[in-house]
Amino acid sequence: MGTAIEGGLIAKAVEDEKTGASGGKGGTCLNCNALVTSHYCPDCGQPLHVHRSIGAFWHDILHGVLHFEGKFWRTLPLLVWKPGDLTRRYVQGERAKFISPMALFLFSVFMMFAVFSFIENPFSTEGDGSENVGFNSTVTAESQELEERLQDKIKELETTAEEDKAEVREQILDLKRDRNVLATMTMSELPYPEAGMGENGVGIGNFGLDDAPVADSQAGADGEDMASGNGNQVEIWDDFKDSSIGKMLKGGLERATENPSLLLYKLKANGYKFAWLLIPISIPFVWLTLIGRRGLHFYDHAVFATYSIAFMSLLFVTCAILAAIGAPASVWGTLLIFYPPFHIYRQLRHAYKMSRPEALFRVSFLLIFTVISLTLFFVILLALGILG
Repeated sequence: MGTAIEGGLIAKAVEDEKTGASGGKGGTCLNCNALVTSHYCPDCGQPLHVHRSIGAFWHDILHGVLHFEGKFWRTLPLLVWKPGDLTRRYVQGERAKFISPMALFLFSVFMMFAVFSFIENPFSTEGDGSENVGFNSTVTAESQELEERLQDKIKELETTAEEDKAEVREQILDLKRDRNVLATMTMSELPYPEAGMGENGVGIGNFGLDDAPVADSQAGADGEDMASGNGNQVEIWDDFKDSSIGKMLKGGLERATENPSLLLYKLKANGYKFAWLLIPISIPFVWLTLIGRRGLHFYDHAVFATYSIAFMSLLFVTCAILAAIGAPASVWGTLLIFYPPFHIYRQLRHAYKMSRPEALFRVSFLLIFTVISLTLFFVILLALGILG
């Protein structure tokens, strides 16, 4: 609740207006001493009469969170059902009536943070997690069996005749690939000792980053290459691993594998911190969608993108609450899957005054660009989580 209130107050501050109190007409402004002939000062906008009571204090809080000087109740219905009209009217100058796009975006981000801090995983259909425990146990058992077979093959390589070593090495590589696939199927830490990783090139902490160089170096020691050009590949790989970027990447991947819960926490925290990145990422794609239409400015695209992102965040929060209180999955699932593209279509068509065929044509590209934008955003979050 505190986070939701904080979000409302910050969004209210972005609007750059004062909360008020009722009062009579006539008098002098307490803020700038100007003559006031109405309820509000014509110079600074402060109300003529202000209150010094605890009731007025709570009124200001509720005013900032829910009322937005009446703007909230004028903006939200348009944002939900007529987003194109809201976008066009705001761009064309009707701004005192509605919440600004950035204020609404900030409010939606704070609401999302508040809701998901209280409801950890509302969309989960699992019960007590026993299925996950059983799955992880199965994967762990299979991984242990693969590890034993892998160690046996490595020992066998030392006693195998030269003409048969190539086949044994191929079997070792196949086992390592299978082991790494299993490693990616569970979030629990698999029981491989840290010391065993570097000794034989066997381990899951780096998801097989060391496998290819180790196998190839063994081949070189025996005077054989498993494939033409392997020497150059190993040299390039070694150079990359020894570089600062390679070491940073390898260390980040190892930490992420050892503690996936920490990585997930970083992704969530960075998602709230850097949610604003969605706006500059989206604006160029909106511009690309509308190539060929004249008289448009990047400001128009910024308003379009920010209102759209704010709505999607509020829709996601609403569906999370519905799922948490036990609403059928058919209800919130339908909203999550089908309403966003419909909303984008309506906003694009009415904001830029398009015909239905043109709107359908352009929205098909915008949906593709939306997927690209989200992918870029999550790649940035993943990079920050791994390297941060």
